[in-house]
Amino acid sequence: MSDVTTLVLLRHGETLLTPGRRLSGSGGTNPGLSPAGRRQAQATADALARRGDIEAVVTSPMRRCRETAHAVAECLGLSVRAERDLREADFGAWEGLTFAEVRERYPDDLSAWLGSPESPPSGAGETMQQVTRRVAAVRDGLVARHAGATVLVVSHVGPLRTLIRLALQAPPHTVFRMEVAAASLSAVTYDADGTATVETLNDTHHLARTPRRGARCA
Repeated sequence: MSDVTTLVLLRHGETLLTPGRRLSGSGGTNPGLSPAGRRQAQATADALARRGDIEAVVTSPMRRCRETAHAVAECLGLSVRAERDLREADFGAWEGLTFAEVRERYPDDLSAWLGSPESPPSGAGETMQQVTRRVAAVRDGLVARHAGATVLVVSHVGPLRTLIRLALQAPPHTVFRMEVAAASLSAVTYDADGTATVETLNDTHHLARTPRRGARCA
């Protein structure tokens, strides 16, 4: 067994809210995948089947992540375990809005949120500090339970950016300085001493490959 644990980070496929970049957190409508998102999930499943080293699949319990995770797990012959703390942040009154709309309606609250991980979105949303605390706990549990293995983590922009930021030991505001596109793959490795290395960020090359008609996986 390797002494390196790898978390492969997969953002869910598109929903109808994704192309418009509308905030869709754990306090919103919990949409499922759009037709485009289902195609992205299958393309990702094909790519991960070709990769061949995924040993476990964990997911946010939100619908779009569960649908993405199950598409992959079916190809890999694996079960899926839901981790509640991999859910997206609760964006409070900002749910369903674009950043431009939030800036227009809640300019002071948005500035505070962007400037401090302790500031919540309007309407009693969740702070980034709260998101970081729960996501770090999930990470620690996965690294301990799956030491030396490769685990697929299916989640959302906020939690995945947070895992990458923590691996880089970067300051909190850097979560707003990285792209994690729909159905993108990133990867972080953890040595036995806990040292983290970001190996891949926002890889979407697999989405250019059309899944074979009628195929369940590669």
